[in-house]
Amino acid sequence: MSVKITTVTKQLPQYMRETKEILPFVSQWLTGQEERFKRKVLKIFENAAVDKRYGIMSIEEVFTATSFEEKNNIYIREVKKLGHEVVKKALDKAGWSPESLDFIITVSCTGIMIPSLDAYIINELHLRQDIVRLPVTEMGCAAGVSGIIYARNFLKANPGKRAAVIAVESPTATFQLDDFSMVNIVSAAIFGDGAACVLLSSEEDAKGPSIIADEMYHFYDATTMMGFKLTNGGLQMVLDKEVPGKIAHHFPDIIHPFLKKYGKTIEEIDHLIFHPGGKKIVQTVEDLFGDLGKNIDNTKTVLRDYGNMSSVTILYVLEQFLNQKPTKGETGLMLSFGPGFSAQRILLEW
Repeated sequence: MSVKITTVTKQLPQYMRETKEILPFVSQWLTGQEERFKRKVLKIFENAAVDKRYGIMSIEEVFTATSFEEKNNIYIREVKKLGHEVVKKALDKAGWSPESLDFIITVSCTGIMIPSLDAYIINELHLRQDIVRLPVTEMGCAAGVSGIIYARNFLKANPGKRAAVIAVESPTATFQLDDFSMVNIVSAAIFGDGAACVLLSSEEDAKGPSIIADEMYHFYDATTMMGFKLTNGGLQMVLDKEVPGKIAHHFPDIIHPFLKKYGKTIEEIDHLIFHPGGKKIVQTVEDLFGDLGKNIDNTKTVLRDYGNMSSVTILYVLEQFLNQKPTKGETGLMLSFGPGFSAQRILLEW
């Protein structure tokens, strides 16, 4: 019995802005700052490898002083909307009825809401009253892959069932207007908002790539490298500049033993489905695997067109691969990183 990924869909927030349109607002925000610092910040935005991104708020709202309560209320309102829309779109694409879902996992770390998103989706789409639900709220960028891992474990234990993983993120809602630190600035330069839904099945006639294996990898002594600090102004980004170097150092331990366990080598993997955390992490991956003839073009495309949407991002990369219809027998390695510090891995076969 295998678990297969039936489909992946995305849903974009209502506002879109190109980086060149954001620069005047950044410049205005920096009024009163030293000119050299101002030029440096604008250069960070220009060189972030993000041409455009989508958001749940207008650019004017982003650069308006709002309280954590106000920003979080916008997050709740828009996340509910995006979650409902992306699940409905996925179900329609797969030809599944809402009542056919057995397991629902919702993923988000960029706002706070109780009840969690899954409760609202159950009500709005009239999912079954005995559906099993799991909200994943504190795993950051890694959680898109984490959600698929949890869904696979459920489906392996329950043949003939269906699951939905819904990731909805709004890093825009975490922007700190009174914080001129490099962390806040770099985050604003690379992040965007978005939603995605992955449908999985353990039915005998299920179609799509099979999940051959999945594993998590946890770095020791790295809990302070990435995450959020809860302040009066909201969720303040924590992002250590050493993250790319830390990832590069651990790559051999993350990749090779995992693949070896399942009879594969990195040279044999056809597709690298990697989370585009940012320009430096993309460059790190290219430096490590470029000589092997591997490309991460889809990863770079998603970063360029949408920015880093935290847990959602790798699901956009996965969608691009599914749309390209890999040949039967080809393999793919999904990889994302998140707070903890951790790496999540999935081995796919078409």
